[in-house]
Amino acid sequence: MPRFLAFLPLRRGAVALSGALLAGCMAPTIPDLPDRTPAAWTEPRPAAAPPVALRAWWKALRDPALDALVDQALAHNLDIAQAAGRLRRERIIAARSQARFQPSFSAGARTVQNVSATDTYFQASIDMVWELGLFGAAESARLAGAAEVRAAQAREQGVRVAVVADVVRNYLDLGNARRQAALLARMQALDERALVLAQERVRAHLGTPDEGAQAVLRAAQTRAEQALVGEAADRAARALSVLLGRDAPDPVWRQAAPPAMAPSFSLAQVPADLLRTRPDIQAAEAGVLRAAAALGMARSALYPRLALGGSLLYAYNITQNVRTTSDKAPAVGPVIDIPLWDWGLRRAQARAGEQDLDTALTGYRKAVLDGVAETEDALAALARQGERAAALEEVRRTLDGRLQAHRTLAGLGLASEFDGLAGRRADLQAQADLATAQAAQALAFVALYKALGGAPLPAPEAAP
Repeated sequence: MPRFLAFLPLRRGAVALSGALLAGCMAPTIPDLPDRTPAAWTEPRPAAAPPVALRAWWKALRDPALDALVDQALAHNLDIAQAAGRLRRERIIAARSQARFQPSFSAGARTVQNVSATDTYFQASIDMVWELGLFGAAESARLAGAAEVRAAQAREQGVRVAVVADVVRNYLDLGNARRQAALLARMQALDERALVLAQERVRAHLGTPDEGAQAVLRAAQTRAEQALVGEAADRAARALSVLLGRDAPDPVWRQAAPPAMAPSFSLAQVPADLLRTRPDIQAAEAGVLRAAAALGMARSALYPRLALGGSLLYAYNITQNVRTTSDKAPAVGPVIDIPLWDWGLRRAQARAGEQDLDTALTGYRKAVLDGVAETEDALAALARQGERAAALEEVRRTLDGRLQAHRTLAGLGLASEFDGLAGRRADLQAQADLATAQAAQALAFVALYKALGGAPLPAPEAAP
């Protein structure tokens, strides 16, 4: 492209004023973001229940041990530390986004010969270039830096949301494993007692060998379930150690006794709140800003690029020639870069930028829809798990009533201990099923507040 250097005296104030006017006229346009969301959730929580703070939702479980674990994870989690480091990097880069539109100076020295190779000159120069960033170039660069910072902030907050949810989930898994292990230990003792009674019945010719075989089978099944529960507890403990940045799990975690079910609560957040809390929606918004900045840069490239240039050249003839002289050659003037031969390519890049901006807006809308759908799914899962837990509680109460009736008959001598073993085992199994359902309900509570983007915001940092 042609480049013209004019050595003309210019007044700095006039150039700055005209540059500001041109920059303002061509500032990048930030489009309005689509924010259509439902007016309310389809699965509302009871209004009489207390609301839960979005930024500290796990405290609704009222477990000081869990609160301490979350605090440790926020302070020592390595994924959060990495995301925070990337955010600091983007802030440093963004703080220098205008460096290209500030005066830059360079200096150099060299020796050269004239065309006839009769004289050798020592040349030293000081050069200055100041690109004015007209037609929205400076504003677009500033917007691009801000978009990258916004994207890094969204990524960091997304990591914080995931870490908090994972800490609570694994802590609840440990508590559920502890409850299941206690119930399975009682089942194992019951199965061992059943085997002893079955053998006595066979010796007394009151039972069949199949009763003993059934007792052995049930005991083996209980041991297999105990192995699975132990594996789940080990996995949750190791996951907690990683989340807290530790080398090994703390044995104290296995004594965790978190609440067996989700707390009663009301949802203070409305669907529109997702636009301000979900990190993926914030990241999509940063993508729109990034595309708008790229479009602004592409459009500014359609116009001449104007810079102020200055140079001070000192030349000294160092040969053994009687014509040895020195000279100073100052020069100052505007540098104009006019797009001519590649204007078609630049126009195509601007049109591609317009398409990228439309795509980014579509991505933002998709992120909003995904956020609403994920939250609706979490609300529905929480409601269904609550219904399941209520049904299993009714089953447990019914079995408990039958067990009480058998004890009454046994006290009257109308039933034997062996006859009541099946009912006692069924009651323990009902308690295990209920504990599993309550744990699933608590995990649905975790999933809900993860879908809402619930997590503490990072402490503000000083500008670099």
